[in-house]
Amino acid sequence: MPTYDVNGKVALITGGARGIGYETARQLHQRGASVVLLDVDAEEVREAAERLGERASGIAADVTDAGSLRAAVAETVQRFGGLDIAMANAGIAPPTTTTIRMVSAEEWERVIDINLLGVWNTVRAVLPQVAERQGHIVVVSSAYAIANGMLSSAYAVAKSGVEAFGRSLRSELAPLGASAGVAYFGFVDTKLVQDAFAKPATARLEETVPAFLLKRITPAEAGASVVRGIEERAPRTFAPKYWRYISALRGLINPLFDKRADSDRRVREAIQSAEALSEASAAGDASAASR
Repeated sequence: MPTYDVNGKVALITGGARGIGYETARQLHQRGASVVLLDVDAEEVREAAERLGERASGIAADVTDAGSLRAAVAETVQRFGGLDIAMANAGIAPPTTTTIRMVSAEEWERVIDINLLGVWNTVRAVLPQVAERQGHIVVVSSAYAIANGMLSSAYAVAKSGVEAFGRSLRSELAPLGASAGVAYFGFVDTKLVQDAFAKPATARLEETVPAFLLKRITPAEAGASVVRGIEERAPRTFAPKYWRYISALRGLINPLFDKRADSDRRVREAIQSAEALSEASAAGDASAASR
C-alpha cells in the first residue's frame, strides 16, 4: 500500500501543459486526484486540462511572477477546496550551448530566474496549503545537479540549487507532518531535450559521454517515477534509476570525470567549437545591426 494515497487529493503542477508535467498530472488524475496544470501559454494549458477531463483545470501562470502563482493557488482552492500536492516542474534549457566566458548575462540569469527562482516562487505560493493539509511537494532537479555542467553552467547551477532547496524543504516540513522530495531525471525525450541535442556543441560533447548515460526515457516513464515518489513520500526519485547509484558515488566519480575532462581532446574541441560558434553568431548579429 502507498504511504500517501493520492486518490481524492488536489495536485498543482507547473510546466504542466506538456512533457513530464503533463504525464505526471495524467497519472495522478488516473489515480483519482484532481489536477491543476499551470503553464505560460493559456490556450495550450487549457487544452491540456481538457484532454484530462473532469477534475482537471488549466491556468496560465508564469513562475517568475510570484503574484500569478499566488492567484493560481487561490483559484485552485476556490475550485477544489484545497491543495495537497505540488510539483515545481517548469524550466527551460539554455538557449545557447556555450561557455561561461561567452554566454550573455541576460541569457544566463534568465535560466536561473525560471529554473531556480521559479521553484522558490512556486513553493512559497503553495506552502500554506500543503503544510496545513500535510501534503507533499516535488521539486524537479536533474542529473545536471550530479554531473559536470560544462557548456550549460546556468542549467547545472539552477538544478544543483533546486536539489539543495528540496533537501532543506523536506527537513523543515517534517515537524508539520508534510513532506518534500527531489526528482532527478537523466535525458527525457521532451522538446527541451530534443532541441538541446540538436545543437552542434551538444553533439560534440555526446562523443565524450558513455552511451548508456545518454539513453532517453519517455515522459510517461518520468511521470511514473514522480507519482511513485509522491505515493511513497520519497525524499528523492531517479529516472533512469541508475542515476541513484551515480549520485551516491558522486564524491568518487565526479573528481575522476573532471580530471578526465580537463585532458580529453574531444572535450577541449567541443568547448572551442562552442566558443567559435558563439563568436560567429555575435559577429553576425553585429553586422546585421550595423546595416
